Amino acid sequence: MAGLSVRRRIRIHEDAAVFTVSEAVTNENKLGRIYNQVQHATIGPPFLDEHTVVDSNARTGFMQSSPLPNPEEPSVVWPQALKDGQPVDVRHLRDDPNPNVVSYTIDEPYGWVTASNETKGLLIGYIWKTSDFPWFNAWRHVQDGKPLARGLEFGTTGLHQPFPILVEKGKIFGRPIFAYLDAGQTATRSYTAFLSKIPKGYRGVGRIQYENGRLTINERGREDGKGITIETGN
Repeated sequence: MAGLSVRRRIRIHEDAAVFTVSEAVTNENKLGRIYNQVQHATIGPPFLDEHTVVDSNARTGFMQSSPLPNPEEPSVVWPQALKDGQPVDVRHLRDDPNPNVVSYTIDEPYGWVTASNETKGLLIGYIWKTSDFPWFNAWRHVQDGKPLARGLEFGTTGLHQPFPILVEKGKIFGRPIFAYLDAGQTATRSYTAFLSKIPKGYRGVGRIQYENGRLTINERGREDGKGITIETGN
């Protein structure tokens, strides 16, 4: 119905818990059209519990619950959000999901997000080019007083509204909130997902570096510069 075709290629690394997804979207219509492409990566129990910590290199953001036409007012800076004017650390999720969706920009060439649970000994993460996906959307959901789902979402928009509202708004924080494909045009975007063991007491991720096909994941608050290294390829 949208007149868009999607070709997805998944490349799985032979020697590491890593895979890369490339998606080519083609506009099959006879006229150009706007669209959006958001990866709704989501985690849940048993990996997700009160001990799970989400980290990212996200920067300026806003609450989706803020009213139009200027939902970016007031703005926040990762990992902060606001509920009734009071600060909330969205790295954590326990019994209160609000604000349940907060969208942030990425200022660096690569965006990344990780979820780590030191009681499970595991870390999962995603990394992508900011030119492909300039927005990170943090969604949080609770059921019966316990964490049920967390969206580690990244995409071409940070405003979850119909196209007429997106067109009227144009940009938020100077970043686009929709993409455009001309008739017959193809746009290709990609991301890489990775999994790693972590030790007990792991405090979360402070920084991720990507260079020459290698990811280096630095623990938050660690001063010796040592980190987890994962060979991802180019």
